[in-house]
Amino acid sequence: MHKLLIRHPLAVIVLAQLLGTSLWFSINGVAFNLTQTTGLTEAGLGYLTLAVQSGFIIGTLLLATTGLADRFPASRVFALAALAGALINGLFILVAELFPLALLLRFLTGLCLAGIYPLGMKLVISWTPQYAGRALGWLVGMLTLGTALPHFLRAATPGLAWPLPLLLSSVLAVVGGFLVWRLGEGQELPRHNKGALPFQGLAAWRDTRFRRISMGYFGHCWELYAFWTLVPFLVAREVTRLDWAAGWVSGLSFSIIALGCIGCIWGGRISRQLGSLSVARGMLLTSGVLCLLYPLIGGWPAWTLLLLLALWGFTVIADSPQFSALASANAPREHLGSALAMMNAIGFGLTLPSIALVTHYWTDWELWVLLALLPGPLVGLWAIFRLKRSQLQEI
Repeated sequence: MHKLLIRHPLAVIVLAQLLGTSLWFSINGVAFNLTQTTGLTEAGLGYLTLAVQSGFIIGTLLLATTGLADRFPASRVFALAALAGALINGLFILVAELFPLALLLRFLTGLCLAGIYPLGMKLVISWTPQYAGRALGWLVGMLTLGTALPHFLRAATPGLAWPLPLLLSSVLAVVGGFLVWRLGEGQELPRHNKGALPFQGLAAWRDTRFRRISMGYFGHCWELYAFWTLVPFLVAREVTRLDWAAGWVSGLSFSIIALGCIGCIWGGRISRQLGSLSVARGMLLTSGVLCLLYPLIGGWPAWTLLLLLALWGFTVIADSPQFSALASANAPREHLGSALAMMNAIGFGLTLPSIALVTHYWTDWELWVLLALLPGPLVGLWAIFRLKRSQLQEI
């Protein structure tokens, strides 16, 4: 089996990423049923989402500042994190009505996800450095599909109790962890750096190019997860206007978020001709325009708005793998895991205020709350338009 896996390492890693990150929005996928059985409100769902983000941030900070991301084999960290996350996700079923415990378990789930996403990027670089932009497009595409997967699981099990899709997410995460455990490490980066010291990954921040790439990524993060959190609300608004059954919300939410997977893969493909920087600029500019435009045309036909949501879902994540590819090319190789983990930690830290803002004010502002996402693309574009291609390394 091991020989079969190493013949197709990228396929194994991106599949494992898909399965492992199904834990991320597993609660959001069953949110409608939770509101009916536990009295969860939109604000409560926002707090649960924030708990996951907080756990992920703390986890990535620990990986970065302790050097753990470079001291131990990435495949082992990934696999153990997937197994622990699956167990914690399953335990949520027992405490769903005890909100403080539910928050704690979602925080711990985020902590485990910190061992999946950044380490997945490191594994991709270690196995396929020669076409990292395209490979990371597949990886982040699978993260996107994994994020959307809970909505699909809910749509595929309409008559069954909400714990079932939650348990399915846990089973998928275990399978993903097993695949990466069997795959092991690639040869293009140090297998692990036992001499890695705390905070050495911060060396990457001395480089102006890396700082500006990171700023672009931070602006992208401000918009991305707040948008994904709002997708079911935005879809439900249009489904109500169309007088369709509520069951359409899960399926359409899955489709809109999952389109980001195609956007990542397509962006990775064209980055081979245009370069990662051009793709990142184009995608961030498009999603930024939608932040501004969408509230202004809220009275347009529901079908038009659903199509714009589809375009937004396609572009909002397609710049992420290109930022990761640029960061990977311009960070110290011996501390790559720590540098990427730190970049993730700060970027995801910015998702906390943006998610809190849009979920808190959605009831009062509805579509106008989308304007709160606009600063992210504006700051990100300002940073990456200051980069010059001739000064960058692209892989």
